[in-house]
Amino acid sequence: MLDRDYNDDGADGKGGEGPRAGSSAPARAAMGDLDLLPAFFALRGRRVLLAGGSEAASWKAELLQAAGAEVLALAPHPCAALERLARLRPDRLRLARRALRAEDIDGAALVVADCATLDAALALQALARARGVPLNVIDKPAASDFQFGAIVERSPLVVAVSTAGASPILGQALRGRIEALLPQPIRAWAQAAKAFRAPLKALDLGPKLRRRFWELFNDGAFSGRPPRENEFDALIGAARAGETEARRGSVALVGAGPGDPELITLKALRMLQGADAILYDDLVAPAILDMGRREAEKIPVGKRGYRPSCKQDAIVAQMIRLAREGKRVVRLKGGDPMIFGRAAEEIAALRAAGVPVEVVAGVTAALGAAAALQVSLTERRRARRTQFVTAHAHDGRLPDDMDWRALADPGASSVVYMGARMAGALREKLLGAGADPATPVMIVERATCPDERRMGATIDALPERAAALAPDGPCLILIGAPFGEAAAGAGAAQAAEAAAAQV
Repeated sequence: MLDRDYNDDGADGKGGEGPRAGSSAPARAAMGDLDLLPAFFALRGRRVLLAGGSEAASWKAELLQAAGAEVLALAPHPCAALERLARLRPDRLRLARRALRAEDIDGAALVVADCATLDAALALQALARARGVPLNVIDKPAASDFQFGAIVERSPLVVAVSTAGASPILGQALRGRIEALLPQPIRAWAQAAKAFRAPLKALDLGPKLRRRFWELFNDGAFSGRPPRENEFDALIGAARAGETEARRGSVALVGAGPGDPELITLKALRMLQGADAILYDDLVAPAILDMGRREAEKIPVGKRGYRPSCKQDAIVAQMIRLAREGKRVVRLKGGDPMIFGRAAEEIAALRAAGVPVEVVAGVTAALGAAAALQVSLTERRRARRTQFVTAHAHDGRLPDDMDWRALADPGASSVVYMGARMAGALREKLLGAGADPATPVMIVERATCPDERRMGATIDALPERAAALAPDGPCLILIGAPFGEAAAGAGAAQAAEAAAAQV
């Protein structure tokens, strides 16, 4: 089960089979319906029939011959690109200037065609199906048995993206995103993986050590450097050196960002996709949780003010138990794990238990909100410093030891986390410390999420505005001169909405 995530055909050479008989792996929920089955054809040395002489057909011919197929292209009037390809690779592509005949299909591994009409495509589909040969008709999914995806080529690493014909443009856009994520040397690492399989199998390592090898391999593949000459031996040595740690598992405190799934870091994504168990907060967006390894156990451990919540001791005990079972545990926290959370306590407890722990930074909500507002927190003419504070002490009240004069400083920008319920007390403390009642305030609820809500206010009007918020929802209060334009714009929008509601 473990190795199926690190090897496309199963680390044991058994084709990525399901859990073995007698396995203690937990039962998984049934997979939802797929519009298409993702699959890759091995075509080297096999005959593939291509019918059509268009530019689109020439691209398919180039793709097929690159995969090692022996392509027979049938086209009464081939385009110049197809003729050129036939001249360049006569060993891979033979061009015949005639139409397809039914007997041409016999013995072919695949048929690819460019048909002028859907009726012609459906007639060809009937011929191909009668002979048991899969057919693709370019731009006619209704007559096709399989489809080509948008391809990222780093052979032997090949990624294909399909939208089942719904939106080829979306498929191309996703391909571009994937291209951007791949480090330049990834092709060399993919080639190294292919070379490493036989010597790794010969060592007959246990499953945990073998998985550790591939985890270290993945770290190298995404490091941006090419594989070294002695990479295999180095990885084996590192895996064996860390065998004790691998056996007892580990914990990573991972920042999930403020809500927008696109703000998660690449390292956080890699941690999620390698996790055996994910303990997640209430504020983590479902789309981010879905990025985790499908087989991982996902455990809600949310803690929300003024509502029943998981106890911190129970969360820590669960992380230690899972790690001692040899699992890679991700503690997924909204925002950044080191900002206004219990990370210090968790790290100390994990260290005391002898559990390896690491921290993966995330985008904290204040930075996400500032980016969404397009406001600089340290705009040089208005704020010479920025400060993040929490409106809740350990007892759930406004902290008594806050430096209110610093928060009232007109030359600073301040971000107050979890301040909705404390808005009245916050105003009184700020005014008592000498803050100008007209100081701009932006209230941002669910920053960076699709349902983000913004309200403009001043320190004086803060309680009135905050009263309209969900009392236990994620909320930031941003205070200071840099938020003046944003607050004015939000206030005007609110007034327009109120006026429209009265009409």
